[in-house]
Amino acid sequence: MNAPVLPLHVLPQDVDPQETQEWIEALAAVTEVEGRERAHYLMNRLHESDAARHGDFQGAITTPYVNTIAESREQPYPGNIQIERRLAAMARWNAMAMVLRAGKHSNVGGHIATYASAAVLYEVGFQHFFRGQTEAFAGDLVYLQGHASPGIYARAFLEGRIDEAQLDNFRREAGRNGVSSYPHPRLMPDFWQFPTVSMGLGPITAAYQARVMRYLEDRQLAPTQGRKVWAFLGDGEMDQPESLAAVAMAGRERLDNLIFVVNCNLQRLDGPVRGNAKIIQEFEGLYRAAGWNVIKVIWGSGWDRLLARDTTGLLRQRMMECVDGEYQAFKSQDGAYVRERFFGKYPALLELVADMSDADIWALTRGGHDPVKVFNAYAAATRHVGQPTVVLVKTVKGFGMGEAGEGQNINHQLKKLNADAVRAFRDRFELPVSDDQLDEIPYLKPAPESVEARYLHGRRAALGGHIPARHAGTGPMALPPLSIFDTQLSDSGTRGYSTTMAFVRMLGTLLKDKSLGQNVIPIVPDESRTFGMEGMFRQVGIYSHVGQLYTPQDADQLSYYRESRDGQILQEGLNESGAMSAWIAAATAYSNHGVNTLPFYIYYSMFGFQRVGDLAWAAGDARARGFLLGATSGRTTLMGEGLQHDDGHSHVLSSVIPCCVSYDPTFAYELAVIVHDGMRRMYVDQEDIFYYITLLNENYTHPALPAGVEAGILRGWYPLRSSAPTEKPVGRVQLAGSGAILNEVIAAAELLASDFGIASDIWSATSLTELRRDGLAAERWNLLHPEARPRVPYVQQCLADREGPLVVATDYMKIVADQIRPFIGQRRMVALGTDGFGRSDTREALRSFFEVDRHFVVLAALKALADDGALPPGAVAQAIQRYGVAEDKVDPSFG
Repeated sequence: MNAPVLPLHVLPQDVDPQETQEWIEALAAVTEVEGRERAHYLMNRLHESDAARHGDFQGAITTPYVNTIAESREQPYPGNIQIERRLAAMARWNAMAMVLRAGKHSNVGGHIATYASAAVLYEVGFQHFFRGQTEAFAGDLVYLQGHASPGIYARAFLEGRIDEAQLDNFRREAGRNGVSSYPHPRLMPDFWQFPTVSMGLGPITAAYQARVMRYLEDRQLAPTQGRKVWAFLGDGEMDQPESLAAVAMAGRERLDNLIFVVNCNLQRLDGPVRGNAKIIQEFEGLYRAAGWNVIKVIWGSGWDRLLARDTTGLLRQRMMECVDGEYQAFKSQDGAYVRERFFGKYPALLELVADMSDADIWALTRGGHDPVKVFNAYAAATRHVGQPTVVLVKTVKGFGMGEAGEGQNINHQLKKLNADAVRAFRDRFELPVSDDQLDEIPYLKPAPESVEARYLHGRRAALGGHIPARHAGTGPMALPPLSIFDTQLSDSGTRGYSTTMAFVRMLGTLLKDKSLGQNVIPIVPDESRTFGMEGMFRQVGIYSHVGQLYTPQDADQLSYYRESRDGQILQEGLNESGAMSAWIAAATAYSNHGVNTLPFYIYYSMFGFQRVGDLAWAAGDARARGFLLGATSGRTTLMGEGLQHDDGHSHVLSSVIPCCVSYDPTFAYELAVIVHDGMRRMYVDQEDIFYYITLLNENYTHPALPAGVEAGILRGWYPLRSSAPTEKPVGRVQLAGSGAILNEVIAAAELLASDFGIASDIWSATSLTELRRDGLAAERWNLLHPEARPRVPYVQQCLADREGPLVVATDYMKIVADQIRPFIGQRRMVALGTDGFGRSDTREALRSFFEVDRHFVVLAALKALADDGALPPGAVAQAIQRYGVAEDKVDPSFG
């Protein structure tokens, strides 16, 4: 008969306690005589023996629900804990005050409860662990929980880095010297380093930051200094897929430069994280199985005496029995409630606390509110080698907020406290605020020469400087001339190739450049061979901290799969989010590591912005500099392998990020000019922008760079050629295209000339997004300068002396072309695009289906001319018949 299945947090009943005790004593004897290593070896052999015999052994993946570091193994606290408590109390008060004052004068609100739960976690770090940047040391990198930002500002106020006016302008930045609601490096470029409030992005970007830090060290681009990446996370936040996406990677890569601190206050935004279970135990099993070192900080020092007196293990059993929903309820009540509901389940436990008053019981804190416990956990984490460490810390959300919000489901949204709650907060933390000041809620700060002020500044000076602090980074890079891409600037003759291959050759050229080759970082998820990059495996290698521990299957081939510790390619597997996070770390290395890198992240465009759009926004916020390459772009270029989300929209999504410069080039020379100028803008002029460039997998010939078109390529629009019939034309039309469809536009111009006697001017639209931005800038300038000579959008200038309606065709949704409609003057315009679901077929069939091939460009041009009165309507009907277009054809926008 099978044993009953018990919940994970419940221990099976001990049917023979005496035998159990004998086994425990035997293990203790081995440990005493031969050490813990031998004892653990014996336990592992027992596990293996049982598994070999029965095949279904399930070992415990969690430890008891007590602190990992026993009181007997704790180090003495190195600081003046009383001074630190007073400073922490001031920070708590100021964090609360700035939110309450903001609510009074502008009703913008803010969050109080998150920092209230985590104050000790941060203060212990600031006082003893977070090392700032100095001339000799690059500094630790600390990812701070976004909702705790009021507490970080409050501490910066104590340090003199933020003044009272800025605190009063919390969440008011439009035209004011305010502070942002959450960590935003773009809004506060000297203060915040990492945007973290979009939940889940902090964990994954921190983990890949640690990976890229090690990559830079192994490749000797940055010195090895024992720096740490700290990430402060919420337990509810860990439900985000991105939060767990890098856990296995960090364990596999043995990133002992990474420390996660998970604030387990047991509450999400609106309720318990795991009301019916135990989130700390769940996390312990998850991280331990992934190869992490796990440190649990559950109980404060007051519990040590009770645990020492618990000779039967009943208290530990009760700690395991209670689920998180109960623990949350305990902290929303009082000591009498805890006595009755927690200890009262077993008479022996009531006897254990018989000598304690209800106030004594209420004073039993959770580990995250005890500096001694937190310090020892951090100290152990920083000493640990060979594994990343996660510190799981139990706290109370809204700690100190009393009946107004401590441990209550509503506290995340609580932005106001009544006078009694403010008074209780003051009294609880013994703050120097008189009763007649309570309505004002003044900010508190130690006097300049006080013991507290000297201690505060002394500790930060000893640790190297302020955190958070963002640094401008290194100076400009030396840039090779455009001629470095001579091959791409030249006519390809009869040889056709794709722009993806053009890019890979350009990348290979950059990798060989003596001045910047070592700083180029190619990043791919897992499509190197698809993109034709396998030649780089042998040339520069794939990065692995441990090198290559095996002989690759293709070792006898020229382009074999070569991993090495100094490998240059970051290949992140089938993991676009991870690859994007690695790209963000590399793209901000100029600031965080003091080294300019040139990261090129190439991926299937259909898996790009739609999958990692939130990370792309974070990249912009973090002031990333680098290139994103969307390969196999466009909805009609992926032969026979179409998906519903074939890329017809990446340029729509990229267009909404203000600092993302987007291009859709057709020819290799366009790509070369764009990449070279991007390197100039980002690494010479040091603009905080990044590039999204779409690439094609379609082979065709490439002309040489025409004279004088570089400026037009970069602005997004330039004249490519004209096409005219042999006889006098009966009309003229303007045709524009980009990427995969420009060649269809060129072919359409020939058909218009040969079949209908229509002349055409052909434009290459390398960036409709940049054209829109130019038009908006002109429109805004004209609004604000009504008496000045109006500015004319660039695309309107280009078309000013050209006749005929405009047809713009792309391999993307029509809205991409429609971006320029307001900026072309009174000219008629027709936008062709690939709205609808993707599907599989040949390129020719797909372009006909989505109505962007040469025939539909001709139809659109003829219809526009007819609508302008330049042609009879019969010309359009003639074309429909000539090209075999069905009048009842399915609308691809809905098909």
